[in-house]
Amino acid sequence: MANEAAPCPCDIGDKMDYGGRGKEIQIEHINAYLTKPSVKTEKAVIVIQDIFGWRLPNTRYMTDMLAQNGYMAICPDFFVGKDPWNPTNDWSTFQEWLKDKQPTKINKEADVVLKYLKEQCNVTKIAVIGFCWGGVATHHLILHCPELKAGVSVYGIIRDSEHRYHLHSPTLFIFGENDSVIPLDQVTTLQKKLQESCSVDFNVKIFPGQTHGFVHRKREDVNPEDKPYIEEARTDLLNWLKKYV
Repeated sequence: MANEAAPCPCDIGDKMDYGGRGKEIQIEHINAYLTKPSVKTEKAVIVIQDIFGWRLPNTRYMTDMLAQNGYMAICPDFFVGKDPWNPTNDWSTFQEWLKDKQPTKINKEADVVLKYLKEQCNVTKIAVIGFCWGGVATHHLILHCPELKAGVSVYGIIRDSEHRYHLHSPTLFIFGENDSVIPLDQVTTLQKKLQESCSVDFNVKIFPGQTHGFVHRKREDVNPEDKPYIEEARTDLLNWLKKYV
């Protein structure tokens, strides 16, 4: 899921063999994966899953990476118990599967998670980062939730909203040059329109030679030619959060 109006022929890529450092919790009607940093913090990051769901080991790895960098990191199940996309599914059924999992229809769940972080975890600064489907959801939340301090949308873009360039908070957009799901003309249009309309800081960064999913669904240990780009993108997103959260 790269934009809200087009199918996403996503390859799951290099699925990690990773158990995680955090724990699963229940927040009202939502399950979530929560990882706490080693020291007390007032900063939190909401991590939004891709189409393969909140239990994908790669996404939990990214959630734990954020916690290791000092953030309360939480990855809720924004599908709310519905089955994630299975790599063995027939892609011709994707639009039907997506009907009740729209990344722009998550406000209720986001409000529940924000309330939990503020009231139960005592955090005062909250950012959001999302991958693929979650990148679209991140773009959506940054447009509609001013209390978020920053956003990082990783290969995700809202394409059809009239107000999609009016970001409330500083946002980093990360794309791969060879992403078959998000054409470069969409990315260059995003950058141009943000330059014309956006009143907050933003950055649209394209990584040479990279494909959809490279930041969290490529393993740097088995893709040595891609390792510098994977590491650079992860450093970029951490630096963005450090700057604004």
